[in-house]
Amino acid sequence: MKRRYGIIVLLILVLAAFIIVPMMKNSGGTEDMEIAKLEVPGDIQAKFGDDIPIKLSIPEGLAKVELIYNDSVFETWNTPKAQTRVVAMQTNFYGVGTRSLVLRSTFKDGTVLENSCNVRVVSDIEPEVLFAKIIKEYPHNPENYTQGYEFDGNQLYEGTGDPGQQGKTLVGPVSLQTGAFSEPKNGLDATYFGEGITILGDLLYQVTWQNSKCFVYDKKTMVLKDEFNYVGQGWGLCNDGKSIIMSDGSERLTFRDPKSFQSIRVIEVYDNMGPRTQLNELEYIDGKIYANVYTTGTVLVIEPNTGKVLQEIDANELIIRGKNGGDVLNGIAYNKLTKQIFMTGKYWPKTFEVQFNK
Repeated sequence: MKRRYGIIVLLILVLAAFIIVPMMKNSGGTEDMEIAKLEVPGDIQAKFGDDIPIKLSIPEGLAKVELIYNDSVFETWNTPKAQTRVVAMQTNFYGVGTRSLVLRSTFKDGTVLENSCNVRVVSDIEPEVLFAKIIKEYPHNPENYTQGYEFDGNQLYEGTGDPGQQGKTLVGPVSLQTGAFSEPKNGLDATYFGEGITILGDLLYQVTWQNSKCFVYDKKTMVLKDEFNYVGQGWGLCNDGKSIIMSDGSERLTFRDPKSFQSIRVIEVYDNMGPRTQLNELEYIDGKIYANVYTTGTVLVIEPNTGKVLQEIDANELIIRGKNGGDVLNGIAYNKLTKQIFMTGKYWPKTFEVQFNK
């Protein structure tokens, strides 16, 4: 019996020699490998259009080294020799915003290790300062917590929110002359907080704040036609005639497919100092995106391809004359037929026709 146990123990020791010992030899194997490194002190900031000199340190013995910028391979070295080199990184590929820069080392055994940093690209333009000049006043329903404001032809539409969670979110046509909702209109129950709206073709889109849901209505009958889900919060909406453009309270604006509401591309909004966040209600005017900055009297004019802030509009005169016990400035509507711009705020008793002047 003892002999049998001895044989079993011997077998275990032999197996250990073939399995455990090689595992011990291989454990931490990558710790001894020397990888290619970005010789930078930390994250990098540069102006759009500038070339950034990036110093790279590449050791001997690697199968491949790749320099990757914003998930695109910028340069590749196959079986490189040991070297230190400087690469001029161009910042005008993807617009402004924070991008990843990765130096990827591939070893001959297939192991892949990375060294990385972030590149923050700010705008090369200092925004021009404009002021909102009041041309004319119109009534606005002070019970409307304005979240979306948009013209379709000469018809003005409004979407409201529901801070009290009482089922007061409404969306539909409103009268510019009286501020009152017209029929037909539609509403959401208290579980939804309505946010921005936009009209593309025969459909009106309405996002919700924290429910990650977009409702799509027939603009003439206001009958619900479709629903889409998305990730994150919904704040403002507008469209460029092809894509739905959505804000989420951050510096990001997402361009979405109107048929599926899937993300097509994302831009980050930056001025010459850094990101501009709290982007709320949106309007698309003559090829530019206009965005209310939440809780402020500021409207940003944004270049939709790069995300650069081109102009900054001071609309504080509207707050002085229009707030009257209401909440923040929010709501820009542009009538393409008459070239008129109208602005209002949450619970404001007034809507203003405005011009933006130097």
